[in-house]
Amino acid sequence: MELKLVAKTSRSIVVELTQSGKYYADKEYDIKVNDRTVRTDKVVTSIFGLLPDTEYSVSVEGAGELKVKTDYEYVTLNVRDFGAYGDGEHNDTNAIQCAIMACPKDSRILVPEGTYKITSLFLKSDITIELAKGAVLSAYTDRTMFPILPGLIENYDENDYYNLGSWEGNPMDTFSGIICGINAKNVVITGEGTIDGCADFDNWWHNPKIRNIAWRPRLVFLNHCENVMLHGITVKNSPSWTLHPYFSNDLRFIDIKILNPFNSHNTDGLDPESCTNVEVLGVYISVGDDCIAIKSGKIYMGKKLKLATSNMTIRQCCMRDGHGAITVGSEIAAGVNNVKIKECLFMNTDRGLRVKTRRGRGEDSVLDNIVFEDIKMDNVMTPFVVNSFYFCDPDGKTDYVASKEPLPVDDRTPAIKRLAFKNIDAVNCHVAGAYIYGLPESKIEEAVFENINISYADEPKSGVAAMMLGCDEACRQGIIANNIKHLVLTNVNVDGCEGEAVVAGNIDEITRN
Repeated sequence: MELKLVAKTSRSIVVELTQSGKYYADKEYDIKVNDRTVRTDKVVTSIFGLLPDTEYSVSVEGAGELKVKTDYEYVTLNVRDFGAYGDGEHNDTNAIQCAIMACPKDSRILVPEGTYKITSLFLKSDITIELAKGAVLSAYTDRTMFPILPGLIENYDENDYYNLGSWEGNPMDTFSGIICGINAKNVVITGEGTIDGCADFDNWWHNPKIRNIAWRPRLVFLNHCENVMLHGITVKNSPSWTLHPYFSNDLRFIDIKILNPFNSHNTDGLDPESCTNVEVLGVYISVGDDCIAIKSGKIYMGKKLKLATSNMTIRQCCMRDGHGAITVGSEIAAGVNNVKIKECLFMNTDRGLRVKTRRGRGEDSVLDNIVFEDIKMDNVMTPFVVNSFYFCDPDGKTDYVASKEPLPVDDRTPAIKRLAFKNIDAVNCHVAGAYIYGLPESKIEEAVFENINISYADEPKSGVAAMMLGCDEACRQGIIANNIKHLVLTNVNVDGCEGEAVVAGNIDEITRN
């Protein structure tokens, strides 16, 4: 074990105890910070209540000692001094927005304990917002109170468009996020407080697929932002996707909690769309849809800008109760590459990895170098699903999307290149160990399974592994693989499946070790 510093602000630090478990440490341990002791059961732990520009000694017995100096802070602006009530009754939007706009570089906006009713708050560059313990930003749900971000605004020369709003991969008019960043840089949102979207089935989740004035807002929307960190906070009850970074770079999501009811509509946890350099560390997600869904536009924006989501790392996270723990797609017109997921815990999700693609996403929709490593799954219905026939959109069940016969390769044809799954234990599975189905005219180039152990629940539930036509309800299936150029199976154990452990069709080459 080794104690490592992974992040710091002017008032907090985040440390990681390596080789001590997956999200939860194997046992509780003490972190000593000068003369203070913090007890924790997590691998990644935040320590709050520190002073700016101050040196601290941080140590764990048997894991070493760190010397850490917190960041410089020029001034703190308390939102109460700007007229915020924090009583859960007054509208505190203007007071908090005033504090944000008045905040100088390298300074902190403090939201102390209390409940602050807000609509949308807009970020600006070079600030830190700290939500103190017991502080809640509680959103209104009256649609008429929210600004609208237009999807496309024609420029003066009428030869281009300015894109602000986005809905499920398309540039469309959308209510502004409860926390909204547009072209903001060097922003930190930190603390032990909460952002509550207050969504329920009487407001935002009622008729969720019907546009009402504009499309539903995100809880946090980051449009063309750079160097943004969300740390420590809890976000919950989002109107739609919870955290939606959009064409943004250098993002960190560290030791936060994302909580939405299991039956809430389209409340994905984190959906980076056409983003580069994304780190997700020590995050707990329990939601009503996919926990993390990696995207790059449905058709228009992906084809126009051709910006893939790339260089993303997800470590020491716990995903539970969602449809997919990690999902790629289905809006991936510009592709996804260089994604690594390791040392994570998946619990009670429908699927572990979930790739959702289909004909029509286009030739730029290339998925490559996606690696899952050192993962533990418990009660995941189907650990690995790669579905090239995902029946989304109005044409999702047409012959063009659904046909299992090879069709001509053209500019509508997506591709999947290299996928790797290594050192994974999946227990109490139900439907299938893996369901991997590429396109016959554009086979998956390589799928590697190495050191994989899959076992089934004592009383498995039947279900459908993938949302595609022709995928029948079943349980206790092994590894189902179709349309792959090279399938590599090294030390793969499937215990208790009904039938063969590996059922492979239309595979050019199988390597077994």
